[in-house]
Amino acid sequence: MTRLDDRVVLVTGANRGLGREFVAQLTERGVAKIFAGARDPRSIDSRDPRVVALQLDVTDPESIRRAAGVASDVSIVVNNAGISTPTSVLEPDTTKLRRELEVNFLGPLAVTSAFIDGVVERSGAVVNVASVLAWLAVGQSYSASKAALWSATEAMRLELRPRGVQVLGVHMGYVDTDMTSGVDAPKASPRDVVSQVLDGLESGADEVLADDLARAVRSQLHLAFDSRYAPFLAS
Repeated sequence: MTRLDDRVVLVTGANRGLGREFVAQLTERGVAKIFAGARDPRSIDSRDPRVVALQLDVTDPESIRRAAGVASDVSIVVNNAGISTPTSVLEPDTTKLRRELEVNFLGPLAVTSAFIDGVVERSGAVVNVASVLAWLAVGQSYSASKAALWSATEAMRLELRPRGVQVLGVHMGYVDTDMTSGVDAPKASPRDVVSQVLDGLESGADEVLADDLARAVRSQLHLAFDSRYAPFLAS
């Protein structure tokens, strides 16, 4: 379980969509401070004195290094930043695919790595916002990037649980944000998704399935790894 009151939290992609909602609800739950990360910190609404706008580009190692120096007291990392092109995984020009992988997969790993010492020291948590499309390839390159993040989240949990860190994976279908404005399909509300994630943090959950679609798809995967087997797989 991860206590939220009086914690210091980093939220990436905090200037819109789920990120903005994370900032709003974290203030409601009594956190001490929120570092709201965005490539352009001027896009952050920081009228609450606990919200600190932080310049952070999750694809730029130097930007991450600077952010980690400024936000050295973080105990909870919310890897929310993400993009969707999407494009074919067989597209000869891999520019979009590489960009998606950098933001959706490599970015969360780099950010977590930069902040992990402090998170471990404070027995904190890491939240990785993935997607139901990690399990459904209909999202093309977006699905590939989120599938990679899901796998990395599972590996991260095995590594960090013995060090006292909760790792929470988040999966849902479409959410009513700018990213899905052109999609004509049922959408979850950002407030409902974020509320479930924060409840999951406080209850010590490994995974939050934030809508009916995610719950239905997950129930058909039949994938549950028993950590007792890890030493045999590593040998």
